[in-house]
Amino acid sequence: MEQGPLSGISRGNIHDLHKAFSSKNACVSIAPFKFDSPSPDDVVSNGLTSSRTGPQVSTRQKEKQDSAEQNSVKKRGDSSETSSRGRHDNAENSFSKGSAGGIKSGKSLPKAKADMSTETSSSSKNVEVSESLTGTMNKMSLTEETKKSNDIKTRIPISKSKHKPEEWMLLDEESDTLSQLNLAIVGHVDSGKSTLSGRLLHLLGRISQKQMHKFEKEAKLQGKGSFAYAWALDESAEERERGITMTVAVAYFNSKRHHVVLLDSPGHKDFVPNMIAGATQADAAILVIDASIGAFEAGFDNLKGQTREHARVLRGFGVEQVIVAVNKMDIVGYSKDRFDLIKQHVGSFLHSCRFKDSSLTWIPLSAMENQNLVAAPSESRLSSWYQGPCLLDAVDSVKSPDRDVSKPLLMPICDVVRSTSQGQVSACGKLEAGAVRPGSKIMVMPSGDQGTVRSLERDSEACSIARAGDNVAIVLQGIDANQVMAGGVLCHPDYPVSVATHLELMVLVLEGATPILLGSQLEFHVHHAKEAATVVKLVAMLDPKTGEATKKSPRCLTAKQSAMLEVSLQYPVCVEIFSESRALGRVFLRSSGRTVAMGKVTRIIHD
Repeated sequence: MEQGPLSGISRGNIHDLHKAFSSKNACVSIAPFKFDSPSPDDVVSNGLTSSRTGPQVSTRQKEKQDSAEQNSVKKRGDSSETSSRGRHDNAENSFSKGSAGGIKSGKSLPKAKADMSTETSSSSKNVEVSESLTGTMNKMSLTEETKKSNDIKTRIPISKSKHKPEEWMLLDEESDTLSQLNLAIVGHVDSGKSTLSGRLLHLLGRISQKQMHKFEKEAKLQGKGSFAYAWALDESAEERERGITMTVAVAYFNSKRHHVVLLDSPGHKDFVPNMIAGATQADAAILVIDASIGAFEAGFDNLKGQTREHARVLRGFGVEQVIVAVNKMDIVGYSKDRFDLIKQHVGSFLHSCRFKDSSLTWIPLSAMENQNLVAAPSESRLSSWYQGPCLLDAVDSVKSPDRDVSKPLLMPICDVVRSTSQGQVSACGKLEAGAVRPGSKIMVMPSGDQGTVRSLERDSEACSIARAGDNVAIVLQGIDANQVMAGGVLCHPDYPVSVATHLELMVLVLEGATPILLGSQLEFHVHHAKEAATVVKLVAMLDPKTGEATKKSPRCLTAKQSAMLEVSLQYPVCVEIFSESRALGRVFLRSSGRTVAMGKVTRIIHD
């Protein structure tokens, strides 16, 4: 510093600076710029200073014993450069571990310094620098632990197994005899899903005769008289004009055993991502198939039809119980042969998707003619050969899955409603685990903001408690409305979900999919989140039966192959490994408007 700036060097990395200064006989010390509080640059700089002046002493002594003085000078430069580079890497590694890993990695630093001190000369300056570095790192790791951060590694160290549910969270069997059932209606476009849903709601009294008369009148004015029942669920002008469902419509009705939440999903290939949003909430499903000649074949086609893709999506999200509703039987004259043909083709495909025979129910019906919906068929051409249950009885026979009410709160956000007049925000979705009531503390991920539940709505009515399995709208307070987004997750403040951009997946490449290569650009779907993804590593090909690796680092993945791969996401998403949370661990990969693979998250990779 006293000699003035070095000539010929205005900028360079730490190795260049070290070379320049080590060639001087005089000892030159550089005082790094320091803020009031220690910065990461200070830590790395101090670490390099302490390590640079130490190991060289012992190296020089050995070199003097082995060779002449001139050779030792040459070797000294090479060894010091290597030493400083190695120390530089170690300092960077220890800093990244200390800042992300918390107290545990912070404690390992003094040990590393102790090992270094055995190699160094015992100068008081080195001891002071080493102690200050250790103290700084410990301090930083402690403060890092307590900070709110969106880093995927920053987790509050509380095991979920230690979570003890309060009494109000547990189910009270006496208070409600009906169980909640989320029922998705899926199938190829124009198979009659919305008409079936509307007719069912009308027959069960959820749509009044006055409303139905209004829908019929409006539909006839637009020349779409047959769409009257569908208009009960397709409410937007664009949906009615195009005659297709574009978003997931939600309706409610009660059967003998269940509170049924009806999720009418779109069938058009352009809106499969919306269909996925409906399927992720489903406990069971109705797969609607058009029985008319040509329509079934088109919907079941592997390239252009959506029947196969919808069935795969259902299975991928863990839906096991499916009611196969063969609709429009009136068009084929209630033909038993036609029904058996459809059952044979669709049944063999569903078996290949690992649906069990015992979990499938086959119902021939006609939504327009009201045959076999809520009562036995009155049409003799159908009743002569079909004596099974009607659609409503089949819904009653579905078993409601077990609910994780004793686990910490977890709710993927499906939709967000902002009220500008009242200045409040509502998060809508299905509670996957836990329970919530007004006054409960919640955390919104991935932002990490905390707030309070102001009120709850279930089935469009205010309620005092919502438990796992319920579809609810949660009105939040004390939170920035801009941080509540579809694709986020509401969770317990003590048990935040992971947020990640780099994941390891176990996937099955679907039939007819384009090959997946290293660097392939895909759409990544998990619960209600959709993100751009890049395949960064093909880890191994797996045996589909045993799950064991059969080939490491394959060049590409083709149809019907199982594999482990790594993906990098453009932006962080809320995700958990499948073994910890099924709802947040099931994923789909899509490309060019088609689902190419489905699977589960096996590991969250910390970059």
